[in-house]
Amino acid sequence: MKYQRICVIGGSGFIGGYLAERLAEANLDITFATRNYEQHKERLIVLPKTELVEVDVHDQASLDALLHGHDAVISMVGILHGSRAAFERAHVALPEKIIQACRTNGIRRLIHISAIGADPNGPSDYQRTKGLAEQRIEASGLDWTILRPSVVFGRGDSFLTMFARLARLLPVLPLAGADTRFQPIWVDDVARAMVACLANDATIHRKLELAGPTIYTLRQLVRYVAGLGGHKPVVVGLPQGLALLQAGLMEHMPGRTLLSRDNVRSLAVDNVGTTPFPSELLGFTPTALEAIAPLYLGKAEPNEVRSHFRAEAGR
Repeated sequence: MKYQRICVIGGSGFIGGYLAERLAEANLDITFATRNYEQHKERLIVLPKTELVEVDVHDQASLDALLHGHDAVISMVGILHGSRAAFERAHVALPEKIIQACRTNGIRRLIHISAIGADPNGPSDYQRTKGLAEQRIEASGLDWTILRPSVVFGRGDSFLTMFARLARLLPVLPLAGADTRFQPIWVDDVARAMVACLANDATIHRKLELAGPTIYTLRQLVRYVAGLGGHKPVVVGLPQGLALLQAGLMEHMPGRTLLSRDNVRSLAVDNVGTTPFPSELLGFTPTALEAIAPLYLGKAEPNEVRSHFRAEAGR
């Protein structure tokens, strides 16, 4: 592969764990930036040729030093909740700093994870700031690729797993955006796409949508994952006014925010691809939700689950 030393920024979360395994399989030298070394070391430092560095990536000098000696950068910082200022900091200001650090270190190759629905004029702060970041990257002069996944699912996700847990607890689920359409993409397919882009310069200066093979409404997804656990809650779609009220209350509840008003605004538009999955460029086709979700949300026999994931890890 042309690029051998890869720095991943924002990779200590859900998607990053799958990406780390795929990069390690490709025998690349990997640096993962993290805010908390102790929290993530057990999962990442066991992989070959992988280094975990605790660093404040929002500090330009620290970011410049972090990227020194690398051939390519994968930028995948993203937040789902927060103020407009928080979204600006994570989604716009940080990519600008990454661009500057790439220029300082003579790094040309940048892969950036955005989202389907990213739009500077979108209805939510999440979508608007993601769209602004895309504009900055397209104007950077670097050899960029922008990947735009739909909602990402897989073992460890905070999307389908959340609804599966709620279905166990609640006989009635009041649902914001019940008729919003999604095209879920498996997390390992997102990781494979990033590695494929590193291996194929034909993806340079391309914006690629990553969406799974099937479109579902949110209502259909919730009913499906509930059924995998043997539950049949009544799903009640909420009009936007009530959904915003519900989200506003949830924002002030203790613990991790499950739904914010900004999330509700994002649900005003469908989260589906506008172009076919780029199989020819990436070298694979996306995996069906029904092939994966039962293995971590359902009641599959444990040996069957282990066999499946052993096979996936070895392919």
